[in-house]
Amino acid sequence: MFDLEEELKKLPASPGVYLMHNDRDEIIYVGKAVSLKNRVRQYFQSSRNKTAKIEQMVSHIAWFEYILTDSELEALVLECNLIKEHRPRYNTMLKDDKTYPYIKATVGEDFPRLLFSRDMKKDGRSRYFGPYTSAGAVKDTLDLIHKLYRIRTCSRNLPKDTGKERPCLNYHIKQCDAPCQGYISKEDYQKSFGQALDFLGGHYEPLLRSLKEKMEQASEQMEFEKAIEYRELLNSVKQVAQKQKITSSSMEDRDIVALARDERDAVVQVFFIREGKLIGRDHFHLSAGAAESEEEILDGFVKQFYAGTPFIPRELWLQYPITDSEVISQWLTAKRGQKVRLVVPQKGEKERLVELAARNAALVLSQDKERIKKEELRTIGAMNQIGALIGIGAVRRVEAFDISNTSGVESVGSMVVYEDGKPKRSDYRKFKIRTVQGPNDYASMEEVLTRRFSHGMEEAKNLRAEGKELSFGSFTRFPDLIMMDGGRGQVNIALGVLERMGLSIPVCGMVKDDFHRTRGLYFNNKEVPIDRHSEGFRLITRIQDEAHRFAIEYHRSLRGKGQVRSVLDEIPGIGPARRKALMRQFKDIEAIRNANIQELAQTPQMNQKAAEAVYHFFRKTGGHSFCGGMCADVKTHDNQ
Repeated sequence: MFDLEEELKKLPASPGVYLMHNDRDEIIYVGKAVSLKNRVRQYFQSSRNKTAKIEQMVSHIAWFEYILTDSELEALVLECNLIKEHRPRYNTMLKDDKTYPYIKATVGEDFPRLLFSRDMKKDGRSRYFGPYTSAGAVKDTLDLIHKLYRIRTCSRNLPKDTGKERPCLNYHIKQCDAPCQGYISKEDYQKSFGQALDFLGGHYEPLLRSLKEKMEQASEQMEFEKAIEYRELLNSVKQVAQKQKITSSSMEDRDIVALARDERDAVVQVFFIREGKLIGRDHFHLSAGAAESEEEILDGFVKQFYAGTPFIPRELWLQYPITDSEVISQWLTAKRGQKVRLVVPQKGEKERLVELAARNAALVLSQDKERIKKEELRTIGAMNQIGALIGIGAVRRVEAFDISNTSGVESVGSMVVYEDGKPKRSDYRKFKIRTVQGPNDYASMEEVLTRRFSHGMEEAKNLRAEGKELSFGSFTRFPDLIMMDGGRGQVNIALGVLERMGLSIPVCGMVKDDFHRTRGLYFNNKEVPIDRHSEGFRLITRIQDEAHRFAIEYHRSLRGKGQVRSVLDEIPGIGPARRKALMRQFKDIEAIRNANIQELAQTPQMNQKAAEAVYHFFRKTGGHSFCGGMCADVKTHDNQ
């Protein structure tokens, strides 16, 4: 038993990381401290300075543990790693975990290359450009560079492998000068590669002048096809140059970080500036409570984002000062290998750029609100429409059921679950019909519903006996509404099952028209009309189609397994592995029938006993219970 008072007394006055657990043993919060003794005890002291979020978190703490570190910096690194691994509920969390592509220049090679890369290795033999905000941007840039500078893309070891193979397609389409054949000297290749690096560094003017001169020269010589090629290259370079606008004359690498927030969420915008040019920007969604300050949100973002990104710029321009700025600066400096500064601009051009990032974050947040509002109308709003239509009030969880079989063969049932208007696929269930013979959808549905709810009631009973919460069960959550794929007959079957089990759950049927399209709902012995253009109607259609799809797919998977079988399956001791081995060895059933025991026993996977079983089977039956070696029991249609 965890004694809180005793454990608080044992806390050391040392730096470290603490982990708060709830009664389910889940980690709900991870924090760091210069002094664990002082920091952890603060959570359990009566104080008016606690935010609502902290008070709520403390109310869920069942026990805590801690890890000692040698310094606050080491504690910060460990905290970042643990937050990323466990994603605790009460830490400010990034909702997405993005990685960014880079262009890797293998400058340590005699004939260097430019490669796509998602990580950065400090091997001293490579130089990196980026990050780029999309893989497509990297691909487009590399394609353009290969057309302009003819840099090789192969992985041949040059100059060692020079002349060993023919030149590749890139040489023939004039996107490589074939250093693998010795068609270009190392000095000339290195010169072209240096120009490619200048291009990646943002030095476009010399290239733009050169392409324009070549285009005009080709046009004067009436080589119009070549002139068009230069014009297309010129336009491509202009597009790249336009995207990378100069933002600073200092030519520094820096990230500009600002946020916008509402009562539930926050969006952080980051501008990536490399060598004084804005090369890209991206935004990040965070879950943040109303009680969290902007400084706390920004602090959490910086820790999580820069723990996962391989490139650390020389400066971070921040919208707000953050609590751990000094130790975070030390941590980032250690990661970069050079001094990293955290700056909160107060005036001038720097403040204007931070404000620009903040406005972009606010725009994303407002756009997301509109998108979320539309999504809620399509999901939660549609659920509420269905509840109001049949007069049962709010509906959060719906379970829909369907039956699929082929002339009564391989009958199966499906259960699909929608919560807040969205499919909850982890709660989907499949049922293989056990007690019903032949095509009887009503009896099959009765079995499915009985098994579903009896399993749930039994599971709930066992969990209560063990003192556990019902949320641990896989069947214990019952729906607010049951939807049947059918009309009066299916609804009455469901009501009968619920009555026998003492359950009171509304049941409605999803009725279809003569063209097998959703028409409306059957509830309380009457068909309820519904506006075909409403979100509620669209949701009913989606639920019906999903229940049907899930049942059909399961039925077809079972049917497919049973359609084709070999005569070898009838022989005791011959399973799939031995059947495959025999067919590989002898190619067809006729050869297996004519083989003697010794030949059969020498087949991989076979032994003497199995060989004798095969030999005697064919001598006993004549081996006529097969159709060309394979039998198929083909079924043709689905009855839903």
